[in-house]
Amino acid sequence: MRVLARFWPRSLQGQVLLAVALALLFAQAISATLLWRAQAERREAALVHTAAMRLFAANRDDRFLGLPGEHPPEMIASARRLKVERSAKATVDDDDRLGHDEEELREILSSQGLELTEVAIARRPASDDPHLARRLARRRELLGGHGHAGPEQIMVASVRIKGSPEWLTVRIPMPGPDRGLIASLIGQTLLLYGILVGAIALILGRITRPLAALTGRLERFAQTPDTKGQMAPEGPDDVRRLIDAHNLMEGRIAALLDEKDVMLGAIGHDLKTPLAALRVRIESVEDEAERLRMAATIEDITKSLDDILSLARVGRPSDPKEPVDLSALVAQVVEEFEDMGEPVTLTEASRIVVPLRATWLRRGLRNLVSNALRYGQNARVSLTRTGDEAVIRIDDDGPGIPENQIERMQEPFTRGEPSRNSETGGAGLGLALARAIAEQHGGSLRLANRHGADGAIAGLSAAICLPLA
Repeated sequence: MRVLARFWPRSLQGQVLLAVALALLFAQAISATLLWRAQAERREAALVHTAAMRLFAANRDDRFLGLPGEHPPEMIASARRLKVERSAKATVDDDDRLGHDEEELREILSSQGLELTEVAIARRPASDDPHLARRLARRRELLGGHGHAGPEQIMVASVRIKGSPEWLTVRIPMPGPDRGLIASLIGQTLLLYGILVGAIALILGRITRPLAALTGRLERFAQTPDTKGQMAPEGPDDVRRLIDAHNLMEGRIAALLDEKDVMLGAIGHDLKTPLAALRVRIESVEDEAERLRMAATIEDITKSLDDILSLARVGRPSDPKEPVDLSALVAQVVEEFEDMGEPVTLTEASRIVVPLRATWLRRGLRNLVSNALRYGQNARVSLTRTGDEAVIRIDDDGPGIPENQIERMQEPFTRGEPSRNSETGGAGLGLALARAIAEQHGGSLRLANRHGADGAIAGLSAAICLPLA
């Protein structure tokens, strides 16, 4: 099954064409078998009729051949060429007998007025028949070894006529396989394959080409919603209706996304303006401790608002991808934290150039490093090439994440610490935003616990994996 699955085509056109080809091959095999059996039966019937004619002629008086007008000339000519063996017993073994042919021979001779007491017919290799072997040996002696080799198989028919103690035996050479029939079957199969498979390929092409174009547009729309123009309907009516429905759905989704962007812009403007005003007003608060707490609260609200807006807009970036030296970008992020006195180190950085959006990726790295510092007290950053991916890894020495919670922790507003206290963690958007940014570039975010020698969790490893092309 694995071998079959390996060679089974994955496309609709390939699967249908292969299924039609296999069905046609199966049908042609059945047809060829039936034709072959029908021809074999006709050939065997012809041999039985030939044997009947010769036995009927041999039963006549020798002067029968000299009488004109009694029988057709071809029957007389065949009787003259005939050599009929007369013997006291049948030359056919019981194990080789062909019962159906015996009944047919009995009916033929009975219709000619010959009543038979016994009939025996068998098929055997010519080399196993002593009578024919002697005749072929004499022929080779006369022709100096250059004579025809003779038939491979013969039909031996022996009958005993009522009132006669002798058996009459004839040997009919059996023709070999009809190569003309085999050639015609092969030609017929090739012709059917050419016409049928070609016609189906043309029809499937009209279906699969627009479906492939529609699939490509959906894949591009899923990565970065792009509503520039609509896909022109083509192909059969069913496919055209599907493309029209997709164009309508794409237009509605684009309108909803545009409405969302407008709404987010309005929210950002309407919330940031009063937050800025609050920053100014708290300067009049005389209690310095209270003023600092209020400023921190405003800063947390502003940061959470920025993260929410960024997460909402990450699916529709406005800036194009550009070739970026990842090692330089990672080093810049590490230097930012080092300048703030944070325990962040760059352990390894291979030079890798990847087309990406530097601003977005820089933000995703900052979120991962901030999480590592918040929960693991330190962060070690590395950049390596693994196969066809660039892997940016951030390791910490924190408590890690329970295995059954790793996937859930990448969802928005999910925190490892259940309280909403900003001093013990953010709003739960850091990992979600980092994952969205990685997926925006066609990559992924992978989280895994690191284990020490004793098997206990020694920290968390967060890796952003980006395709090199």
